[in-house]
Amino acid sequence: MSKKEGEYVMRYRKLGKTGLDVSEIGFGGEWLERHDEAESVEVVRYAASKGINIIDCWMPDPKSRDIIGKAMEGNREHWIVQGHIGSTYQNGQYVRTRDMKQVVPAFEDLLRRLRTDYVDLGMIHYVDSKEEWDRCMNTDYIRYVKELHERGVIRHIGLSTHNPVIGRMAAESGLVEMILFSINPAFDMRPATEDLDSMFEGYEGDFSGIDPERASFYQLCEEKEIGLTVMKGFFGGRLFDAKTSPFGTAFTPAQCIHYALTRPGVTSILCGYDTKEQVDAAVAYETASEDEKDYASVIASAPLHSYKGQCTYCGHCKPCPENIDIAMVNKFYDLASAQEKVPESIQAHYDALETPASACIGCQSCETRCPFGVGIAERMEKAAALFEKKN
Repeated sequence: MSKKEGEYVMRYRKLGKTGLDVSEIGFGGEWLERHDEAESVEVVRYAASKGINIIDCWMPDPKSRDIIGKAMEGNREHWIVQGHIGSTYQNGQYVRTRDMKQVVPAFEDLLRRLRTDYVDLGMIHYVDSKEEWDRCMNTDYIRYVKELHERGVIRHIGLSTHNPVIGRMAAESGLVEMILFSINPAFDMRPATEDLDSMFEGYEGDFSGIDPERASFYQLCEEKEIGLTVMKGFFGGRLFDAKTSPFGTAFTPAQCIHYALTRPGVTSILCGYDTKEQVDAAVAYETASEDEKDYASVIASAPLHSYKGQCTYCGHCKPCPENIDIAMVNKFYDLASAQEKVPESIQAHYDALETPASACIGCQSCETRCPFGVGIAERMEKAAALFEKKN
């Protein structure tokens, strides 16, 4: 889906089973408090004028919340808000807690400062360990979340995490409809951790492709229609500089955005903005060329990388003489082949493709364009055998 106004085109995607249509470029609000209030309000309103309609407010400080509230005033129906439950402001500091004496007034403060009586996505805030998961579940905290949902104060229940192990638990819980997760090319190469800050400390080895646990988590979310929104898509800007990038080479914002949006299950990437110009730079992705979005060539040529034989759904294989959407066939194959039985939802997605994998003529012209040496013709045969079985 897309929306046109003036010179921009914004595409929208369904946020999993919530059914909400969200802009694939979103707004992460954590930088708002660094600027004059009026200036930040104008940036949020400017983002809305560019078609951005999802905003995350994990921040507990009054200034950030007031900015978003003032920016949304008179235009609340435009915005889909991720509001966090358990993010509190105590003695001038951010504190994550499940203590109801702090949780309840902090969430009520969020509603008051956002000038609304509901948030679209009520987020179980920041769960990165099994111990923290246990602190949330079967307690007054989770009962409060459920009560808010039953009353319509939160329309859908979500969860934020950086850990794919916790993400999987949430996706399988039956409680959570969407997940805010940290995704970028660097994070995807490292195993699950409960301490994101130390993920790359002392790490000097080659990357060996997407961590299987993360890949499996994305596939599960796609299968179960658990929509993913993305935080930390730029790794705090570290990916923009070869000196700070774990790959030893630099990426552009468009490449990082495209990487996130090509992961299974992903609906929107929430970028942080200081200025209108940064909003423009992110929204420019919507009209960027394939070359401008090409993250695969950067990864393939990086000095610190080993990614042979893995499809990243980057689209380098196009065009196919038989008009097969190779990247989508590969994505559906990866999603389904890990299961004992092909999920009905994935089969339906495959059946909706304009051209089936069986149309492949084995010319292998696509393979000459693949940066990672994927045996595409063989994968088309396997996909056809998996999805096109005769009853």
